[in-house]
Amino acid sequence: MQTESHTHDSPPHETQSGVGRTEIDRREFAKGATGLGVAAATLAHGPFVRTSKAADRVVRYAMIGPGSRGRRLLERHLVHMQHGECVALCDIYEKNLRRALEVFDNAPKGYTDYNDLLQDNSIEAVLITVPLYLHFPVMKAALEAGKHVFCEKSLVFTPEEVHALRALHEERPDQIIQVGLQRRYSKLYQRAKQLIDSGAIGNVTHIQAQWHRNTNWRRKASQEFEDQFNWRLYRKYSGGLCAELMSHQVDVADWILDQHPRSVMGVGGLDYWRDGRDIYDNINLVFEYAGGQKLQYSSIMTNRHIAGRRVPGDGCRETILGTDGAIELTLIPYGDGMLYRDVMKVKMEDQAQQENDGENWVAGATVGMDTAEQGDGFPIDPEAVDPNAVGFVEKELFFARTWAYNKGILRPTEDVDPEYAELSSFLTDVATGGRPRADIEVGLQDSVAVMLANLAMDQQRKVDFIEIEQMGGGGVQMSSAPEAGSGA
Repeated sequence: MQTESHTHDSPPHETQSGVGRTEIDRREFAKGATGLGVAAATLAHGPFVRTSKAADRVVRYAMIGPGSRGRRLLERHLVHMQHGECVALCDIYEKNLRRALEVFDNAPKGYTDYNDLLQDNSIEAVLITVPLYLHFPVMKAALEAGKHVFCEKSLVFTPEEVHALRALHEERPDQIIQVGLQRRYSKLYQRAKQLIDSGAIGNVTHIQAQWHRNTNWRRKASQEFEDQFNWRLYRKYSGGLCAELMSHQVDVADWILDQHPRSVMGVGGLDYWRDGRDIYDNINLVFEYAGGQKLQYSSIMTNRHIAGRRVPGDGCRETILGTDGAIELTLIPYGDGMLYRDVMKVKMEDQAQQENDGENWVAGATVGMDTAEQGDGFPIDPEAVDPNAVGFVEKELFFARTWAYNKGILRPTEDVDPEYAELSSFLTDVATGGRPRADIEVGLQDSVAVMLANLAMDQQRKVDFIEIEQMGGGGVQMSSAPEAGSGA
């Protein structure tokens, strides 16, 4: 997660209207919040919690490819975990390796060849943060060396690798494979999932997600290191926006709906950043699920605005739309979740009953206008405290915080960064034999969504997910790749 300072200047009429709400408003607000199981947002009073309850034993781990992403995980999270010990680091780029070693005062052993690192039998687990096209060969070597694996998303790059990694896991079912999809480890997202499963927003029919940026996504590099530093910009190494951004959000949709897409269609273009790259700089996709639900997805690189956003962000949000309400979520810059009520008074099953009973039916457009109950949303609190179960002062504080949250005056946050949580959970699972929330099947399905979304845009057609079973089924046929070990 990233923190981002901001200011908020509310127009005087907004502030006055907020202060002037009646006690009836407060009672109705608390009643609605109680019914939905939502409570006041946690306020940000300092850095993310860095402590973690130690597992029964300390896990000895190594990282392969500690570039920008890997070093972030080392510096922000892993160095603070007492239940893990970094004993080795590997990178073919000397500067990356040196910086990573300095995080632990040069205590880990440094390698430039990951095959040498994997020969150390004392290493139990390996964290892989190399570029996407190298995920599978490094993972394969680590699994064959008997290591547990944490690998950044997207888990694999090609259809052949989907089948090959599944076969490797079937041969070694006791070795953990976890993918870096940290939203599954977010208390905020977990609470939102609980609310949705409990029926708080009715039947989910649509999910809208976007990750918009206003940047060229290019790193400064000499021609010698262009491919190594800017690998995300080239198809021979990268899955583009689908792999780097969409992968997180299609996983949220799968998780929320408890199913995988059955088809995808969309358009992509390379329309602005014509600087030698060959990935799309804007994509628009529609994923269809078996129950008819749709995920509408957008990622662009020329503007990061989010309509209706209360505070600045990184252009990243998921909106889950149901028949009785909606939930807005984002993990960036600090975690943000709101629930909005929009209760459908008459549903299809009610309409059918009315028709059977011979009752009159009002046109849908009129019903929608008459029955909508929209307004300020309710902040989602991961701890889910019932405001009616506390005293008068706490209720008033709940109301005040919620009003301030809606106006963008206050900022919520999770007490534990989901990145920290996913890494800590991985080490704990290695020590205890637990199963990751983002396990191999989650990772493989997510990778399939990336591959087929790109295929749909490339071929300008609707692609069925079942097609993956006929793609690359003859086993992995890897072309010779550049030397591995450099971080993302």
